[in-house]
Amino acid sequence: MRTALAGVRGEVGKAVVGQDSAVTSLLIALLCSGHVLLEGVPGVAKTLLVRALGAALDLDHKRVQFTPDLMPGDVTGSLVYDARTSQFSFREGPVFTNLLLADEINRTPPKTQASLLEAMEERQVSVDGTPRPLPDPFLVIATQNPVEHEGTYPLPEAQLDRFLLKVVLPVPERDHEIEVLARHAAGFDPRDLAAAGVRAVAGPEALAAARAEVRRVQVAPEVLGYAVDVCRATRQSPSLSLGVSPRGATALLATSRAWAWLSGRMYVTPDDVKALAHPTLRHRVQLRPEAELEGVTAESVLGTVLATVPVPR
Repeated sequence: MRTALAGVRGEVGKAVVGQDSAVTSLLIALLCSGHVLLEGVPGVAKTLLVRALGAALDLDHKRVQFTPDLMPGDVTGSLVYDARTSQFSFREGPVFTNLLLADEINRTPPKTQASLLEAMEERQVSVDGTPRPLPDPFLVIATQNPVEHEGTYPLPEAQLDRFLLKVVLPVPERDHEIEVLARHAAGFDPRDLAAAGVRAVAGPEALAAARAEVRRVQVAPEVLGYAVDVCRATRQSPSLSLGVSPRGATALLATSRAWAWLSGRMYVTPDDVKALAHPTLRHRVQLRPEAELEGVTAESVLGTVLATVPVPR
C-alpha cells in the first residue's frame, strides 16, 4: 500500500511539474481524513493538481468556482419540486464527491463559506432537516489567491482551523518552468490526462487500508510532549495574538504519523513533528498588528518556536 501511494506522486508528476511537496501534502490529508487550503497565484496548476490526483487514485472529483453570488444550495444541493409527482426531491450538489476543489473560497460570502463547515467536519450535508452522508473518502481542497484581496471575504479563524494543512504553491523553478513549456511544445494537453499517461495506481480500498495502518503508528510519550510544547509555545509568543489551539495539536500529531508511515516507519520522531509543523500550524496562528508592521510572518514565528523548544532525545 505504501508503494502504491508512493506511485501516486509519479503519476501526478506526469501532468504537474515541480509540486512534489504539494502532492505529498494532499496524500497526508487523505491519510488523515483532513482538508487542505492551497494558496498560490493563478497559473501554478492548482486545478490540474486535483484532477491528476483524482485520476491517479481513481477518485471522483468536482470543481466549484466560488463567486460573490454563489448560494449555499449551489454547493450542498437543494430540494427541487417535481411537477409530475407533486413532490420535492433532493438534487445533490457538487459537494457529493471524493475530491472537491473549492476554487477561490475567499471570494464568496461567509454564508456560503459556512455551508462547507458541516460537510468538512461531519462528512454529511443536512437539507430540510435530513442528514445525507457524503462519499468516503471526502476531501475539500480550497484555494485562495494571496495577492488579490479586493472584494474578498477572508476566512474566519474558526473556519481556517478546520483545514488540516495550508500548503503554499510556489511559482516553479526555472528548470521546472522550462520543462512545463517543453511538455506543451510536445503536445501536452492539460484537459486530457489519459493522453499524458496518468493512470490509476491505487483506489479507495487501498486508501482505507493505508489509513488503518497509519492509526497503528506508535508515538512515544516524549514525542507527544514535544508536539504539545511546540503548540503551547505559540500561545506565549509576543508576536502572536492567537496561538495554536488543542485541535491544532491533534492535527500535528495526525500529520506527523502519516508522514512517518509514508517514510517507511511505524513510529514518530521529533523530526516528523518538525517537518509537518509549518504546513499544519501556519494558518492556525494570528499575528499582532505591530508584528506585521515590523515584517514578522507566521513562518518566522514558527521557525523561532521550533528552534527554541527543547527536542527530546
